[in-house]
Amino acid sequence: MGDKMQNGRFSLVLNKAKPYLAMGSLQVGFAGMYVITMFSLQHGMNHYILAVYRHLVATIVIAPFALVLERKIRPKLTLPIFLRILVLGFLEPVIDQNLYYLGMKYTTATLASATVNVIPAITFVMALIFRLERVNLKKVHSIAKIIGTVIMVPGAVIMILYKGPAINFIKLQGGSHHSATNEAEAKHWVAGTLMLLARCWGWSGFYILQSFTLKMYPAELSLTALICFIGTIGGAAVSFVMERDMNAWKIGWDSSLLAAVYSGVVCSGIAYYAQGVVIREKGPVFVTAFSPLCMIITAALGSIMLAEKIHIGSIMGTLLIIFGLYTVLWGKSKDQQNSTTEKGKVQELPVTDGTKSINLEDRIEGPARILKIPAESPLSRET
Repeated sequence: MGDKMQNGRFSLVLNKAKPYLAMGSLQVGFAGMYVITMFSLQHGMNHYILAVYRHLVATIVIAPFALVLERKIRPKLTLPIFLRILVLGFLEPVIDQNLYYLGMKYTTATLASATVNVIPAITFVMALIFRLERVNLKKVHSIAKIIGTVIMVPGAVIMILYKGPAINFIKLQGGSHHSATNEAEAKHWVAGTLMLLARCWGWSGFYILQSFTLKMYPAELSLTALICFIGTIGGAAVSFVMERDMNAWKIGWDSSLLAAVYSGVVCSGIAYYAQGVVIREKGPVFVTAFSPLCMIITAALGSIMLAEKIHIGSIMGTLLIIFGLYTVLWGKSKDQQNSTTEKGKVQELPVTDGTKSINLEDRIEGPARILKIPAESPLSRET
């Protein structure tokens, strides 16, 4: 009996931890993508074509699983759903990805991951506008979500605008790339930063629209495959317009192929699916709240593999972002506890002292009310 209880508690804890583990693991995957992609771009890979290959690989990998595993649960693809998926396919795979690649090429991988830290704040504001998040200023956990979101913004601003003294870590390889990075910082730093910030708005919009689309089309694998497929077509059209040299499409067994396969499988295929599952359970704000972890991992990998320097400003901003992140997550955890408590309430109809007590929940937040109705007497039943 004791072993069964322990196994039950372990499985319960594991189920609660799954969303956190999934989002944390994704940030590790994203950090690897930033470093690998930056290395590929430094060696001449065209960012338009990289985005196409990335989503082509994701489509090839995810589509078979979607066809087999969701053949019985896949909803009908109506015109309103298709239009939403069409927007999703252009918003993130085409617009967001190309702004990200070009912005990172003009700056650094560390800065590209740092700007992602404003996504939780943007997503939180959008979620409030579209009523995906609720804020009750009388509740401490709601105030915590607001404070945490506000704290993350200046943390990201400090990372972008204030550098301070550089801290040199151990360098493995990539010293020759550091000079190229310095030249990019001098010439295109402002333009690249603006591109990276613009893609954050597109990414936040993608999360919000994905949340609405999943309510109409609750098939995460099929939705992921369709988004990647539309992104491949749209990205190819943009690439043919922006890049006329057909030799740019050639790809060999080098860092370009690794960047396309890795980012396609991990950061498009698996990421779109995992984010969709967690969004349905926790909401878009919860998903974006883990973005700061990616920046921390990328900064460490970039300093070692790409010889990028970490500055005091980055460390100061990181500390603020971490504090804001855990404040938001604490508020979200309290939201879930309250929601579970409200759903667990059972309507009662006890009869005591000649009255019927009915437990009514007329509001999502706030205590339930007891409505007393006089019970029928035996004489009234006879008449």
